[in-house]
Amino acid sequence: MAGTTYLEAGRRALIEEMERDGSVWALGEDLGRGGVFGQYRGLQEMFGDARIADTPISEACIMGAAVGAAMTGTRPVVEMRFSDFALCAVDELVNQAAKARFMFGGQMRVPLVVREPVGMWRSSAAQHSQSLEAWYAHIPGLVVVAPATPADNLGLLKSAIRCDDPVVYMEHKNLWGLEGQAPEGEHLVPLGQADIAREGRDLTLVTWSAMRHVSLLAAERLAGQGIEVEVIDLRTLWPWDREAVLASVEKTGRLLVAQEAVSVAGFGAEIAASVAEALHARLAAPVRRLGAPRIPIAYAPPLEDRARVSEDQIVEAVQGMIAPAPVS
Repeated sequence: MAGTTYLEAGRRALIEEMERDGSVWALGEDLGRGGVFGQYRGLQEMFGDARIADTPISEACIMGAAVGAAMTGTRPVVEMRFSDFALCAVDELVNQAAKARFMFGGQMRVPLVVREPVGMWRSSAAQHSQSLEAWYAHIPGLVVVAPATPADNLGLLKSAIRCDDPVVYMEHKNLWGLEGQAPEGEHLVPLGQADIAREGRDLTLVTWSAMRHVSLLAAERLAGQGIEVEVIDLRTLWPWDREAVLASVEKTGRLLVAQEAVSVAGFGAEIAASVAEALHARLAAPVRRLGAPRIPIAYAPPLEDRARVSEDQIVEAVQGMIAPAPVS
């Protein structure tokens, strides 16, 4: 194991895959200058401008070129800078890439990775702070990934690049500087496999992306009160690890889902509904969700904080689910 950051782990993953497979390349705006956050720093010098390609400022052009290139045998990594900007390329991704394999009867595959930095990050305001994972999880044909740690950003990005289907790869902007351990040598994390980040007996807390870390802080506080929370980081939202979640909830009898995205129609609703349908007779408390209110994210830090799911909110929700019902 070696110390690294979330950003450097993703950079290492791309370098290793480009060295391993000559069909892997990356395209996007300003990659030659390292990208918005530095995640492509030095790569154009290493691989040349044909494999680390700078593009015009046109998300539709970038995505369309990548889809065509994937269909003809290469494995493009598409940099969208911000997930919000990727909405300019939704037609190419949703109506073309996601459907090509089905519409061509399996004769055509689109092995591309779309890197979309997501989430709230130092007053980036309403047009640069969204978490839109539920949009993509809703689309048949797309794989959706949301890594939360340096090790997972390394192993999941490598697995995403090797996947034969289009992958929407959502890296949280607030995690770029997160430090942690990552295995040396080859490291792959299977798509669709959750991580039990903390074991517990009293309640299952399902989350993903940056909310993993908030959830673990809340679980640590609750442990001091004698409440043991099992924290599950999904890592992949589609396919999601239904078996791991159901096994945990069958053990604990309680489920809380925490997401940074807007709660209304968020992916947490899919988890809640699936568990309620499968285990309704075994639940010790109604399933609960925590997510952002249905409002644009404000620039002002105090208003931005009102949209965040906090450690305090998680602790309060868990306490309410553990407490015995009042006697009537």
